[in-house]
Amino acid sequence: MIRDRASRRMPVILSFIFGLMLTIMPLPDSVAAFRPDWLAMLVIFWAMQLPRTWSVGTAWIVGIVLDVTQGTLLGQHALALCCIAFITVRFHLLMRVFPVPQLSATVFPMLAIYQFLLFWINGVAGINAPTVTYWGPVISGTLLWPVVMIFLSGMRVRTRSGD
Repeated sequence: MIRDRASRRMPVILSFIFGLMLTIMPLPDSVAAFRPDWLAMLVIFWAMQLPRTWSVGTAWIVGIVLDVTQGTLLGQHALALCCIAFITVRFHLLMRVFPVPQLSATVFPMLAIYQFLLFWINGVAGINAPTVTYWGPVISGTLLWPVVMIFLSGMRVRTRSGD
């Protein structure tokens, strides 16, 4: 029974590790401003699909790890990820029945809230950044959301059936 529970959690943990790798991977300066918020999208997906297991606590841990790896203010990403995880868990029953285009339109404001919180915290701390570094990830994340959702949904179905 413990082994079965661990085997169900492993794909989610591996997806967070892979998302962290995509987040810290170096990119050319021309593309770096449009790097999607991989971990934010993963938090939204897993909080929507499995809200009792992967929600605000997971978002906090993932956010702290992201803060440490990027060298940002400690708790900045954790707070922002917790906020979008809470919103996702609050409305997960509604969001799960949305078609993909409507869900993408719902993910857009959640990614915008995530970036706004990062913008606000950086502003309070006196850290200035170009506007494209806040809007680029929102746009690219919204455009990539259907691909991420279809891939992770397929992965979730395969792990549930034991294939």
